[in-house]
Amino acid sequence: MSVFTARRLPVALAALALAGGLAACSSSSGSTASGSGTTSAASSPMASDSPSMAASSAAEGADFGSACSAVPASGAGSFTGMAQDPVATAASNNPVLSTLVTAVKAAGLVDTLNNAQGITVFAPTNDAFKKIPAATLNSVLANKAELTKILTYHVISGRLSPDQLAGTHTTLNGGTVTVTGSGTNFTVTGGSASNTASVVCGNVQTANATVYIIDSVLMPAS
Repeated sequence: MSVFTARRLPVALAALALAGGLAACSSSSGSTASGSGTTSAASSPMASDSPSMAASSAAEGADFGSACSAVPASGAGSFTGMAQDPVATAASNNPVLSTLVTAVKAAGLVDTLNNAQGITVFAPTNDAFKKIPAATLNSVLANKAELTKILTYHVISGRLSPDQLAGTHTTLNGGTVTVTGSGTNFTVTGGSASNTASVVCGNVQTANATVYIIDSVLMPAS
């Protein structure tokens, strides 16, 4: 059975999950995950949330991975350019993430993601979306409730650096993802053991998020 045939939640429940997660993003009472722990939905933003600090991190070459070479070397879609903008805007300037941006717009999540403070985003590449049959992808893009559920499954409260990435983390839709690996090699497992993605360009900074670009779309458990 296709992962996209999972039970569809009403829009109201999806919106509630998103609202709860985003409220946690702005909380100052949580803690940031350790390398092997579980990230609470109440993790507080890290100090690198400011555009200037994020830009500095990008300029120092903190990003890693084979797909980083596909990111523009200059301009708004470059690593330095992305560090100046909130995450949805930054992604819209990067041609590697154009299908993801289309999905975010279809779900009405642009302002929500741009206004979130201190989040980690697993961002599927265009090729990741191409793994999904076109008819199935178009069906999901037309279903706002299911699309919201999927996209918020790619967002974690708190900005996770590479040394904090390994572990099990709660996503904004209430599900969990498990990250294994270390250094510059990480695998993200979604709702089932067969639903995995590799980080192909990691530790990409935007003004309000740390982004890990992945090679498959993660699907929440049904």
